[in-house]
Amino acid sequence: MVDVAGLVVATALYAGMRRYPHREETTPPSLAGIRDGLTYALRRRDLLGTYLVDVAAMLLAMPVVLFPALVEEVFSRPELLGLLYSAETVGALVATALSGWTSRVHHHGRAITLAAMAYGACIALAGLMPSFWLVAAFLALSGAADMVSGVFRGTVWNQTIPESMRGRLAGIEMLSYSVGPLGGQVRAGLVADLWSVRGSIASGGVACVAGVALTAAWLRDFWSYDARTDPFALAERETRRAAGEDLGEDMAG
Repeated sequence: MVDVAGLVVATALYAGMRRYPHREETTPPSLAGIRDGLTYALRRRDLLGTYLVDVAAMLLAMPVVLFPALVEEVFSRPELLGLLYSAETVGALVATALSGWTSRVHHHGRAITLAAMAYGACIALAGLMPSFWLVAAFLALSGAADMVSGVFRGTVWNQTIPESMRGRLAGIEMLSYSVGPLGGQVRAGLVADLWSVRGSIASGGVACVAGVALTAAWLRDFWSYDARTDPFALAERETRRAAGEDLGEDMAG
């Protein structure tokens, strides 16, 4: 019933949306469009970092598939499984409610990197905690860190990607969301079989911290991104400012 109610509300909100006034010409979906999107993303190292950091975090530190084994084999409390499934979501909700401070941060690449590393560190600590409740607490903190990283990733995308490329880049984003978690679940399961449940979770978190740090070190443009001086962010702001002035003139006329 909760899912049905949520879908009804979402459908109603979607139906009530006004038509978006495109400022640029768009092209129909095609293989050439996908190629253009990939080329654009690869040429922008600051943008490429937002995708690679997210993929690294999901591929290396996605322990959800191990939750049933964790509560049954490690803690012998299978009735608490639902709390583990919801812990990260609770942390993400709290981080969202307290996200006002993010508007005062301008070095978004550093914020994404540090938040993703914090996510990996919390996952690693969750794998080492002796108490179920400490595990749940660190999973909640990991969800909060992941949400902070997501806020800044979305900010970079929305502030720097031109309108004509947003759909294609959104497709790349969805691809990372699809491949990353599935690959992460496979990694977690294989390591757990070869080692242990705790070892799989903890090692994945440590690998995430290392992978994100290496990505930021490799993509210096991503690490040094500053929304106040980035040429793509400045160009997009100017385009939107001009479009706003044009719209105001049309309404006045």
